[in-house]
Amino acid sequence: MPGFVINAADIPIVLLAGGRSSRMGTSKAFAILGNQTLLARILARIGQTQKNPVALNADGDWPDAMRLRLVPDTLPGKLGPLAGMLAALKDTAMRYPDASHVATVPVDSPFFPGDLFARLAEAIRGRDEAAIPVSSGQDHPVFGLWPVSVTDDLETWIVNDPKRRVRDFLARHTVRRVEFPAIQTSIGPLDPFFNVNTPDDLVEAEQWRAALENMA
Repeated sequence: MPGFVINAADIPIVLLAGGRSSRMGTSKAFAILGNQTLLARILARIGQTQKNPVALNADGDWPDAMRLRLVPDTLPGKLGPLAGMLAALKDTAMRYPDASHVATVPVDSPFFPGDLFARLAEAIRGRDEAAIPVSSGQDHPVFGLWPVSVTDDLETWIVNDPKRRVRDFLARHTVRRVEFPAIQTSIGPLDPFFNVNTPDDLVEAEQWRAALENMA
């Protein structure tokens, strides 16, 4: 659609925290990095530039949502990140009927770029296109801007595809990929989409956090 433009500040954002966190042994959202939980750091990273309140994809009995509105999975069984994306899409269609897209952000990636939403929005050329970030040649599809128009196709895919791979679903649609460079630090280049899956990852994240703060 020629002339299609998305205002990044208008895009609803849903944080994805509905996973099992099995490798961490406890909820990753509450892991402490520099005296803050990962959830608190993600919210601070998003900042105050968004028009719509941020929501949280998590179970309805989530212990501490930091006053975020909960958006539970609409399908049972902890079916992975695509189920969280589906919940975000359905919630957006219901609450923001004029919105063409929703942004998803995992709660375990505390260093993502501050201009993420703006750059993804700039890449999109039509209401039916998605946009995801790329770094060092690797896609990061849990981050992304997702068109509300794919909601029904996504639900059918989740229900009928036993593997439920995010990349396989993306192959069915037009996806804009936006390259983000590594962050240069005193201890080496940091992938801005570094994610914390294990206790060892959390130790490494603390090293990156300290290096970034020393640069400030």
